[in-house]
Order: sequence, then structure tokens, then C-alpha cells
Amino acid sequence: MQKALNLSDSQIIRKNNVNDTDPTATETAILEAIEEGANIVFGTSWGYMDTLEALAEEYPEVIFSHGSGYKSNGSNFNNYFGRIYQARYLSGIAAGLKTEKNLIGYVAAMGQENSEVTGGIDAFAMGVYSVNPDAKVYVKVTNSWYSPEEETNAAKALLAEGCDVIAQHCDTPNPQLEAEKAGAFGIGYNSDMSKDAPKATITSAVWNWTAYYTWAVENAINGTWTGENYFGGMKDGLIAISPLNESIAAEGTKEAIAKAEKEILDGSFNIFDGVIETNDGKTVGEEGKTLDDGTITGGINWYFKTVTVK
Repeated sequence: MQKALNLSDSQIIRKNNVNDTDPTATETAILEAIEEGANIVFGTSWGYMDTLEALAEEYPEVIFSHGSGYKSNGSNFNNYFGRIYQARYLSGIAAGLKTEKNLIGYVAAMGQENSEVTGGIDAFAMGVYSVNPDAKVYVKVTNSWYSPEEETNAAKALLAEGCDVIAQHCDTPNPQLEAEKAGAFGIGYNSDMSKDAPKATITSAVWNWTAYYTWAVENAINGTWTGENYFGGMKDGLIAISPLNESIAAEGTKEAIAKAEKEILDGSFNIFDGVIETNDGKTVGEEGKTLDDGTITGGINWYFKTVTVK
């Protein structure tokens, strides 16, 4: 973003490692940025949401933009996120083709009440199901976005259950490291985790925040900011999967992913299409329709039929 918009280092203020469970620390970091002259503030973790909302009321001349979460005010406080479920689905294809035991583990930051995490699990499980209907997805919840010890323990527990592929929605590469130690395989998240576990990580669901930050800051500079929320996807360049580790991926994985990716990009397949069976014997969705964005971001509180929470 900085390069694309020709901004100097002095125009970028970074506040790193701010504990998102500490509202006082969050507020201090944001106020320091405003005092240094920030015109737009990006909060990049779920836990910053309420503090950003409060400060947006106090500083109407500053733009506050929150990654993940769901709150906004339509003017100087918006929400940005993306269709990471698209990448989850594609990575599920890789996992479904790789598993030999038909047991795939998933380390999840939050439980069923969190649509961001649950929707990702469902999309992943649906990707698995599309190529391997016999495979099950076992989920372990850590109840934390970042908890190295809990993420490690969850991965170990899933491996002990017999899972031979470990996926994740959590912030450390520990689940991938545990998979590698056990001679199993994995699906990473956030960045390409093959750099951490090259013998295990088949691919990762990844973000390219450049797509949003460039768009947002350009609008702030040009005075064209509208306060609208942003929900980009693969077509916008915001979402992707990392290069497939073909040395460990199952035969045919590249082709299967390419086919599904083409259908997502041309709009002929939206993942949450039609009637979907849940793991409690119910159904969601309607034939010939797809779930709307509001439901996807805030109303997926169910698990796909092949998912079991351990």
C-alpha cells in the first residue's frame, strides 16, 4: 500500500503487539497514533472492535477501520474482512485428497457462536466432502485467537484421535509444527506456513491485505471515503491459497483446486449454495439460492454434516 500510493515511512504509524484483550492498551495505542497525526486507523484484530467504535464517536474527523468483527457506523467507522471461506474450501480439497485415514483435524480459535470461525470450518469441510465424502473433520476449540500452548495441545489431541491432516484457524504455526513432528500433514492459515513446516504443510489459506489497505487509504486521500464496509474475495486479490507443495500433495490436487477456483472466480459456484446439511440433522439454505453476506459474516452458527467437535 505504501509503495502503491507513494507514501513515506513518516506517514505510516505502527503499534505492534497490542494485546487485544486489554481495552486500555488498545485505547492508548490508538490515541498515540491520533496524536501523531493519523487520519485513518486500522485495527487488525477482533478484540479492538469496541474500542474503535467508542473512539470513532469521540474523533469524527478520523477514519477507523476494523478488520474482522461486525460493527460499523456508516461514516468514519467501517468493517473490513474477506471471503476467506473461498480459500478454506480450496484448501479442504487438498486435505480431502491427502488423508488416508479419512480423519482431518481442525484447530479452531472460537466455538460455534463465532460465524467467522464456524463458516471457515464449514467451507473447509465442504471442500473436503467434494472430493472425499467419507472423510470426517474433527474440531478442537482453543477459545483464543492466539494461544501457543493451547494450539499445540489441540493439535496433539487431534493427532492422538488419529487425524493425519491438521488444519487451523489460529495465529501460530504450532499445529503445523506438531503435524510435521508426527509425520502427518497440514493446512496453514494467515501466511504460507510451509516456511515453518515444509515437510507437512500442503498449502495455506492466506490474506493479501494490500488489496484493501490500498483501496481504503486511496479513498481517504482522495476524499472519496464513504464509510461502507468491505468484504472482498479471491476476485479482488484479497484471498488466496499459497502455492501448493506438490512434493507432498496427493495426485490430482492441483487440477481439482484449479477447477473449483475457476468456478468461484466466474461466479458459477459460491460454496454456500443450495440446501446444506448440518451435523445435527437439519438443513440450511434454499435450492437455487446462496447464503447472503450478512448470514455468512454473522449467522453461521451451525456445522456441516461431516464436522464433529471434540
